[in-house]
Amino acid sequence: MLETILPVLLLAALVLMAIGAVRRVQLWRQGRAAPVPILKGLMAMPRRYLVDLHHVVERDKYIAHTHVATAGSFVLAALLAIVVHLFGFDNPVLAWALVAASAVMFLGSLLVARRRINPPPRLSKGPWMRLPKSLMAFSLGFLIVSLPATGVLPANLGSIVLALVLCAVVVWGLGEMFFGMTWGGPMKHAFAGALHLAFHRRPERFSAGRGGEHRSTGLKALDLNDSNTPLGVGQPADFTWNQLLGFDACVQCGRCEAACPAFAAGQPLNPKKLIQDMVVGMAGGSDARYAGSPYPGKPVGEHSGSAHGPIVGVQEKALVDADTLWSCTTCRACVEECPMMIEHVDAIVDMRRFLTLERGSTPDKGAVVLDNLIATDNPGGYDPDSRLYWAADLELPLMSDRGRAEVLLWLGDGVFDMRNQRTLRALVKVLRAGGVDFAVLGNEERDSGDVARRLGDEATFRSLAERNIATLARYRFDHIVTCDPHSFHVLKNEYDAYGGHYAVYHHSGFIDRLIESGRLQLDSRQRGSVTYHDPCYLGRYNGEYEAPRRVLKALGVELTEMARSGYRSRCCGGGGGAPITDVPGKQRIPDMRMQDVERTGADLVAVGCPQCTAMLEGVVDAGAEVRDLAELVADALATDAAPANGSAATSDSQSSRRHTEEVTS
Repeated sequence: MLETILPVLLLAALVLMAIGAVRRVQLWRQGRAAPVPILKGLMAMPRRYLVDLHHVVERDKYIAHTHVATAGSFVLAALLAIVVHLFGFDNPVLAWALVAASAVMFLGSLLVARRRINPPPRLSKGPWMRLPKSLMAFSLGFLIVSLPATGVLPANLGSIVLALVLCAVVVWGLGEMFFGMTWGGPMKHAFAGALHLAFHRRPERFSAGRGGEHRSTGLKALDLNDSNTPLGVGQPADFTWNQLLGFDACVQCGRCEAACPAFAAGQPLNPKKLIQDMVVGMAGGSDARYAGSPYPGKPVGEHSGSAHGPIVGVQEKALVDADTLWSCTTCRACVEECPMMIEHVDAIVDMRRFLTLERGSTPDKGAVVLDNLIATDNPGGYDPDSRLYWAADLELPLMSDRGRAEVLLWLGDGVFDMRNQRTLRALVKVLRAGGVDFAVLGNEERDSGDVARRLGDEATFRSLAERNIATLARYRFDHIVTCDPHSFHVLKNEYDAYGGHYAVYHHSGFIDRLIESGRLQLDSRQRGSVTYHDPCYLGRYNGEYEAPRRVLKALGVELTEMARSGYRSRCCGGGGGAPITDVPGKQRIPDMRMQDVERTGADLVAVGCPQCTAMLEGVVDAGAEVRDLAELVADALATDAAPANGSAATSDSQSSRRHTEEVTS
């Protein structure tokens, strides 16, 4: 009986799966066109799946082992089942291989079941709770029905009852694992995820060599001159088709949810639900069947939409509320943790662009900041000719006077903040102590455009970028150094789309090189417990984690790491225009970060970002002092290291240029 029914079941499941695949592709193709190398992507997919994706999955060893046992064995068992039972290759070796693959898959399903007995809050429930049973049904069903082909069991398994039971088990397994893979269900991520890896909108994210990883974190430029391209994303169909494909690949593991600082603070954002809302909009419907954690303060079932309907309603509710999008700090923690490599931040900024450029609805102080940037080239609306008032006594060399310098010191808009002026003065002291040949743009420097772009104003960002690039083109320099990770990121990774290609150093990396080359003489007898806060735009965006720690080690401090550090560092809450949009939550993100600091028992938290300094110092009754790395290094300079007057370090340009060439070579 089974010998007759099983091929029919397999064939029916494959036909239904193919129909579902066509239907799924049609849903994705509602999005805008996006050229991708089809053949190249498909050829690269196995490596991306087995290496790049697994590299993220293995951060959780339990899930990594479970994933290998279940996913790997399922692929092998499914292929062998088709060969053995559909095409009738009666080969004991193939049958034993199918039995072995099914057995390993069954063991993996037990691990899945164990995780689901008392699942962590981040995991979605609902249909996902039946996943272990479905895995067991598929693996156990094919294990038993394949044993006769090995000769272990008789060809006739016995009673009709047993055969019917086995048929039911096989149908269950096939229905979830084949049919559900393309029609919808917990296994949908397997089909969509594989194609998402093949046709990823950022293929440069994947490693090109053994153990290598390419970071691709700069926002994609928006073509403001193309009348056929919407200004941002106002409806799900405005996303590119491979973005919609990426959303459909979500496995609802909730790693993004657990990493999101806005969600932890009780603001109305959950990256996992946001992605699921885009899937709902793509297919049409409501979020009533969503089985994960909701947006804090927003019940499930009140939002709905369609592919060509608005994402954010004007007066009525749509797929999401505007404050959900404005809660994001763009810290990229969700993207870093996502095992399916979904680009949450790209999607959020795309939707913000529509709200800002098409509707003009940037919330709270956002509109004022954007107006200031247009009028004065800085977000605070300060007189643009007052950029160097804080440094009147430093006699900073100007590029307009010099024409050339080895290092262009990019000051950033921290020049208008009294607290950050202390950091800049310390950095100038350090550069002069190291004999660095540097100059500044002075009043010619404009805002880098970071905050405008994160608030969705691509037009203002482009204007600032093009004018800065035109200014920089007038001068000759080898490197740009800045203490602002946001400017560092934009100059390094986002100006290139407009013809600005520069070698950019964050000041922590440059100081590290000065120390390594012996150009800085430090008193390394500093003592005390220090912890270090990783800025998001330096760490997750640009992969720089070790240079700041080497600088602290050179200072002789006792470094105590926070529980969330490195690529899992908690955001300070200052990025993405979050302090400007100021969406309320149950607590403040910087307060949570200072609690992380206090748990280490450290007396001081070292930072490397003006935004981080401002946010962490704004915490009331903080138990630890906040200091920038440049300040700590300046304090540790040997007494005979700094020149006697402010301009002496630049008097001998040939010597200082030689020093800088050695440092940056």
